[in-house]
Amino acid sequence: MPAASLGPRRRIFVTGATGVVGRRAVPRMIALGHRVTAVGRSAPKLAQLASSGADVATIDLFDRAAVRRAIEGHDVVVNLATHMPSSTFKMLLPRSWKENSRIRREGSALLVDAAFDAGVKRFIQESFAPVYEDGGDRWIDEQWRVHPVPYNRSVLDAEHSAMRFTEGGGTGVVLRFAWFYGPDALLRTMLGAVRRGWSPVPGASDAFWSSCAHDDAASAVVAAADLPAGIYNVCDDEPLTRRELANVLAAAAEAEPPRLMPGWMSKLGGSTMELMSRSLRMSNAKLKAASGWAPRMRSARQGMPAAASTLWESAP
Repeated sequence: MPAASLGPRRRIFVTGATGVVGRRAVPRMIALGHRVTAVGRSAPKLAQLASSGADVATIDLFDRAAVRRAIEGHDVVVNLATHMPSSTFKMLLPRSWKENSRIRREGSALLVDAAFDAGVKRFIQESFAPVYEDGGDRWIDEQWRVHPVPYNRSVLDAEHSAMRFTEGGGTGVVLRFAWFYGPDALLRTMLGAVRRGWSPVPGASDAFWSSCAHDDAASAVVAAADLPAGIYNVCDDEPLTRRELANVLAAAAEAEPPRLMPGWMSKLGGSTMELMSRSLRMSNAKLKAASGWAPRMRSARQGMPAAASTLWESAP
């Protein structure tokens, strides 16, 4: 999708700027003429953003005074800060999400308070769309009932902070991202599972899996700077069923279509695996209508093979 206009040139403060979405969104903002302060933990990745024209900073997001000083003079705050578990196995352990939950619960609230104090006009908060309740084959919009599990209840705390910003007179925007994919270690793990004969994604064969390519998530963040206040799904146009997704991954891995994970195996993963097994046929209609944004990758049917190709090309 072509880069969207953000209107007047702005000063934008981006936390989580070195993550998979942030490091793609920041250069897009700079290319549009905005002055961006990129906040992150990785010095090498911050250096890359600095080379693209960003002001960079490392800030303790729980230090109220430091955050308030850093935000001063900015027009927009984009909160993409997360702390993901270091492995797929650890993602199944609720305790591995403790720091991520603190960032979403305490960090988001603190950032909103600082934004109010600094006179910021817009606050954009990342969120997680697969928190929705299972919808079967029905299309899921932003009004669909949410049903978090213990490891991700803090998603709603972060959303509440953004909505509090709107209630206080600002413009609070929540982006509910679908499952991300791109040329990274997670995709490598998924392709490896397929080559061993198993689909890496739990759920029934006809259950829908909504996804979003990294670059499309980044372009949605850029578009969010002009959105009306509210909650928006960020996902591709054509969610795939688990069977379709398994076949797409198999083709990308040059392997035979894998077996789907049996139901009893999914139950071993507790509430986290239950959430991953849900059928979520998400709609991005609200975001497209409000912004003109559209995913470059209409579905994982096109996006997964492209990401896998990039992954092979970058392999040593």
